[in-house]
Amino acid sequence: MDLNFDLSVKNQYRSTSQAVRVMTETWVEKKLFCPRCGQPQIKRFENNRPVADFYCPYCLNQYELKSKSGRLDKKVIDGAYDTMIERITSNENPDFILMNYSKSEHRVVDLFVVPKHFFVPQIIEKRKPLSANARRAGWVGCNIVIENIPMQGRIEVIKNGVENEASTVVEKVKKSALLEKRDINARGWLMDILNCVNQMKTEVFSLADIYAFEEQLFEKHSQNHNIRPKIRQQLQYLRDKGFIEFLDNGKYKKHGN
Repeated sequence: MDLNFDLSVKNQYRSTSQAVRVMTETWVEKKLFCPRCGQPQIKRFENNRPVADFYCPYCLNQYELKSKSGRLDKKVIDGAYDTMIERITSNENPDFILMNYSKSEHRVVDLFVVPKHFFVPQIIEKRKPLSANARRAGWVGCNIVIENIPMQGRIEVIKNGVENEASTVVEKVKKSALLEKRDINARGWLMDILNCVNQMKTEVFSLADIYAFEEQLFEKHSQNHNIRPKIRQQLQYLRDKGFIEFLDNGKYKKHGN
């Protein structure tokens, strides 16, 4: 896969931000395979489509691209906060393609896909309203907090300039689909427990280890006063889907992702 941008596109624009947007979108359309089905190309929607940027003509899955110059380990700026929350809770959001590019070398450095079923309100950060002097005074944007997305939902296509095999990417996306839940509350609980499991430093961990997150989980789910039963329920779900294994005496083992 050629990771370099088409610089002839850049020369058509005076605005640097617009040139970067067009270069990154052109690269995705010409170079990136569909992470869902592995077909060699995805297509760009017409401009100003409110929900997605690209679609696969084979499996019809939709994607939204977010790109930045710099590491993708913390946050990515997105659009209006209320719109994003509405999309997540109504299950209308596309999969996200997150790209890190080199501004000096004009090429892709890192790229990963986040399947839509990993999006929950907990990973969306509300930004401060624009000032009264701004053109869109009072408008409230948001950030996607990448570090709050479980590692199983950050599926690497390119890392440090090295491409993963399309078949490997598709296999990981398919496995991640086992965690799909349409109910936003149930999905939030699952993502929170999965993050707790991922924080375990050893492959084998105990139920007591997960109970150590009880207070933290209550802060996120203050309406639920049965945190421990909820923890056990989600661990059973992860076990049934093959992400962890139950051993004995309250012990669990993480499976490779």
